[in-house]
Amino acid sequence: MTDARTTAQNANAEKLEQAYASVSDTYRGLTEDLYGACRAMRQTTRVYEGDFIAKFLGVPTNAGQQAGTRPTYAVFQYQDVMNVLRDANTFTSGFILEGMGKVWDGLMILGMDGEAHRKVRALLQPSFMPENVNKWKPKIERVMREDFIAPLVPKKKADLMEMGLHFPVRVMYALVGFPEDRPEEYNQYAVWALSMLAANQLDKAKAEEGRRIAAQSVKSLYEVLMAQVQRRHAEGATGDDIISRLMRAEYEGHKLDDHEVATFARSLLPAASETTTRTFSAALAFLLTVPGLVDRVRNDRSLVAKLIDEAVRFEPSSTFKVRETSCEVEIGGVKIPKGSFIQCMVASANRDETVFENPDVFDIDRRQKPSFGFGFGPHMCIGQFIAKLELNCAINGILDLLPNVRLDPDHPAPRIEGAHLRGAKHVHVIWD
Repeated sequence: MTDARTTAQNANAEKLEQAYASVSDTYRGLTEDLYGACRAMRQTTRVYEGDFIAKFLGVPTNAGQQAGTRPTYAVFQYQDVMNVLRDANTFTSGFILEGMGKVWDGLMILGMDGEAHRKVRALLQPSFMPENVNKWKPKIERVMREDFIAPLVPKKKADLMEMGLHFPVRVMYALVGFPEDRPEEYNQYAVWALSMLAANQLDKAKAEEGRRIAAQSVKSLYEVLMAQVQRRHAEGATGDDIISRLMRAEYEGHKLDDHEVATFARSLLPAASETTTRTFSAALAFLLTVPGLVDRVRNDRSLVAKLIDEAVRFEPSSTFKVRETSCEVEIGGVKIPKGSFIQCMVASANRDETVFENPDVFDIDRRQKPSFGFGFGPHMCIGQFIAKLELNCAINGILDLLPNVRLDPDHPAPRIEGAHLRGAKHVHVIWD
């Protein structure tokens, strides 16, 4: 790589680290005891009448500036959260298009409802199912080991979150279809993707500037994606990247046009990197702090998948989901008017003691039940299988290439924090 490209790569890496830290700060919130607050509500107040997230967590939601303008309720129990998330007709997501969606051209699968959402999801979903995602495994393993882990080996020590922030960007943007010979540009694209979240602010004074930053980021990322879409179009869209797969997708006689491909590809990117990073930090934290766990997983790699699933249950990076009622409903004897916001407290439901035995214990041997870290129902995270594959490749690579990896005694143990978008800032390790 030339000196100019190395300089650009370093500058973009620094911007990415700053953007990630800014998002983390926005969602750090008020509470130091998220799970204690959720437990108290779950056991005493089935339905909270009011804006629980603003009052107790102190973070914004994807309702944007609509938050606080209409009736708001929160649910905490496992079954209530499941019922809301799986009933997309009664509990809708279109309000997102009035908040974040205003700077997204409206084509945002997260904020689509009904038949429109069903058709788009049917077009997109096949590209992200395990049988297709697993075709990318050799590429992901190669990038993970050669570009990220192997360079660490002679150093004998590292903060694994330095690679944890960058490998999801490197992998995901290559899979989308950006040129693999210019990875130094990926970090700039990831900065734009994270900056699209800037429109969500509790402070109204910051919200206006946040929307301006988000709108510019949306435009910039769209332009580089559209250039790749047009390039694929000229080549016949025969490749195995996400852009080419979306261009070839067809459902009920409908295919996506270039604008739709670029827009939907863009909508995948804000969470594609940072959510994987946060889940990576949680999985590593438990792998290295639960007594005897790292030895068990090192000797039985089938446990890596269970480690990831338990990390998603125990420490979901996204601690809540919000929906809007399309009609008057009743939950737990509380009548909820049409047009109300329902805050589904995922962090609470994932530790509901009526569903999970010893829910506050990290246990990869527990009998698996659905949890909500990747959502649930029609809007379940479309990229979850890519994220899990990346995490699996990363953890296996670390165990293979960093002998006897363990926490560095010269640094504090990793600490997972945040009221929403939770994760550990650092995971300092040494190896033999």
